[in-house]
Amino acid sequence: MGSMHLSNLTLSHFRSHKWTEILADPRPVAIVGLNGAGKTNILEAVSLFSPGRGLRRSSAEDMARRPESLGWKLAGLLHLSDHIHEIDIRSESGAARQVRIDGKPVAQTRLAKLARVLWLIPSMDRLWIEGADGRRRFLDRMTLSFFPDHAEVSLAYEKAMRERNRLLKDQVGDPHWYGALERQMAKSGCRIHQARLDTLLRISRAQQQAETAFPVAELDLVQSEGSMPATEDDLREALAESRFRDIAAGRTLVGPHRSDLYGVYAAKGVPARDCSTGEQKALLVSLILANARALQNELGASPLLLLDEVAAHLDSQRRAALYDEICALSAQAWMTGTEMALFQAMGPRAQYIEVSEQGGVSTVESAT
Repeated sequence: MGSMHLSNLTLSHFRSHKWTEILADPRPVAIVGLNGAGKTNILEAVSLFSPGRGLRRSSAEDMARRPESLGWKLAGLLHLSDHIHEIDIRSESGAARQVRIDGKPVAQTRLAKLARVLWLIPSMDRLWIEGADGRRRFLDRMTLSFFPDHAEVSLAYEKAMRERNRLLKDQVGDPHWYGALERQMAKSGCRIHQARLDTLLRISRAQQQAETAFPVAELDLVQSEGSMPATEDDLREALAESRFRDIAAGRTLVGPHRSDLYGVYAAKGVPARDCSTGEQKALLVSLILANARALQNELGASPLLLLDEVAAHLDSQRRAALYDEICALSAQAWMTGTEMALFQAMGPRAQYIEVSEQGGVSTVESAT
């Protein structure tokens, strides 16, 4: 695949940006400005070049610039080795976003076959101590980067589960209503689980094979109760056997939607949830870098990295180590910070953009 980067990125009526154009090359992009200037909005725009609701998980309507709420548009050139794809993403008057690749309308999930986008944002700092939903989303973002069809498989599973849950809430007991739905859930659910396990194996190898300033995290996939059935047939049988219990609960209690990501700070043998705030942050950075390293090994290119305010929470030594690893990966990392001094260790290896309070964007020669 070679290099992967975005150039000629434009934001029109997106969040705080009425019209913003960024001309970028393959180097990391450091975006500097005061809080509220619109730095994270640029990262969110880049995150929409992959399937899903972006790094803020917002609706298309919420992304429109206020007070106009006219709808919004993003456009960019995605460089993949010798190929350049023109990508157009837009939403009209709050409607679901529409995607065009090289002028042709496509499903959102098609983006997963082109761009690989990973991110680390401040709200993820509590990943290890909050609910399992966030950890599943984090794992599924990593899984999607290796398995582009993971989004479509997950949508199929969730659709079938919603219909089954509707039957459960209506206290339907006739087994004929459940059969087809449980077959679909078993088929897609088993694929989801296996893809997640394969992803954890790739991440583990990528961590063990590299010397890094960031700690190794041992990861495991666990169930909230019981264990995940190993095969498609086992999952189908487990769903059938659980119907009466599920009717009482009003929801499905077995399947990959009940999985959780368990992490341990390997060198100390301490569960990630019990680590200090700084250690938890370092573990997350380690996993993002391992994910990028594994993709580079597998695809020959690093993903786009979105790192929002990461530098501010690292000491100068780890900050320099992070920049060295990003550059060693040849990754186009989009990073934000309130001060140019945070990126001084990058020097000419990065490109610098300043965002003003008025929403203007200008290129700066260096961080010094």
